[in-house]
This record gives sequence, C-alpha cells and structure tokens, in this order.
Amino acid sequence: MAHIPDGVLSFPVLVTGAVVAVGAVAVGLRRLDEQQIPRVAILAAAFFALSLFSIPIGPSGVHLMLGGMMGLILGLSVFPAVAAALLLQAVMFGFGGLTSLGVNIVNIALPAAIVGGALAPAVARATPARAAFLGGAGAAVSALGTGLMVSASLYLSSSDFAASSRFVAFSYAPLIIVEALVTGFCVSFVKRVKPELLAARAKRLTI
Repeated sequence: MAHIPDGVLSFPVLVTGAVVAVGAVAVGLRRLDEQQIPRVAILAAAFFALSLFSIPIGPSGVHLMLGGMMGLILGLSVFPAVAAALLLQAVMFGFGGLTSLGVNIVNIALPAAIVGGALAPAVARATPARAAFLGGAGAAVSALGTGLMVSASLYLSSSDFAASSRFVAFSYAPLIIVEALVTGFCVSFVKRVKPELLAARAKRLTI
C-alpha cells in the first residue's frame, strides 16, 4: 500500500508531505545533469511498470519498487523519478491520489535516497559478489523504511488507523525479501557489465 489514495490522510500529513516532496524534487532536479537523464528515465519507467503489479495481502497490497537500486544510481534524483512515475500512475490508472502524491513520493523516495547515499561509495569499491550483498541489504532497508513511513502516515492521520498501520508494516515482510533478492541480482549484473554507473554515483558524493 505504498500508493495511499485520496481521502485517507489528514490535512497536516498531506501538507507536510507535499512541502517535503516539492523541496526534495527541486533539489533532485538541480542535481540532475544531462548524463543522468537517460538513467532517470529508464529507472522511472521500470518503477512505473513494476509497481503497477500489486500483490494483495489482506486489505492491503505490496509491489516491487526497486528503491535500493534507484537510490544507488540516482541519489537525490530518485525524487523526480518517483514523482514522474507516481503522477502518471495517479492520472492514467487511478493508483494512489493527487492530494496524497507528496506523501507517496516521500514515503518511497526518501528511504531510497538515504540508502543510496550511505552505500554508494562502498558498492562502487566492492567486488560484484559483495556489491550484490550490499545492494540487497540496502534494498531491504529501503523497503522496510517505506513500509514504516506508510504505516506512520496512516497512524499520524488518525488513531483509527492504528490497527491498519500495524498490518501495513507487517505486510512488507515478503516484499523486503523479494526486493533484496532482485536488487542484489541487478547490482551484481550492473557491476559486471557497466560498473561506471555505480562509480559515477559514488564520485558525485565525494565532490
């Protein structure tokens, strides 16, 4: 349930999410250079496509996000990538909502950006096998962070959502495992065939 629909969250939560999202997307766009644009487009398209396939778990549902992978390659530019994908999904398919768009962007992109900033230098230096482990661990943390933030968004909106917020948090357990495995494989593959993608991200962090 990373796509929180309209009419669920309280006004303070919606405003806070919108303000943080606008600021983060603006910073991400300022950090975006011409070389990164194709990467942002490809990863945004992958996120868009994968997150359309939601697996129902009780009253909620989960879907792949590739947050760890996007954070490692895009850094703060993960915010405009996620924003573009979520906006198109809300307009074209009714996934999520427009008033809750800011909260949804922050819930998905913030954990990914934090994980990317923390692990990118180590992944760039690591062997493919170790990079796969680090990438998988980062993806698990990113997915867990999204689950906790979605749960917190619901709980802070109304105490009536207390039981639902706990269920949403627990429903992310299988997703965490799948995200770790898929991202570990992807990071290992990129490390072997195009390691400069990960090296370029780590280099920007040191400038």
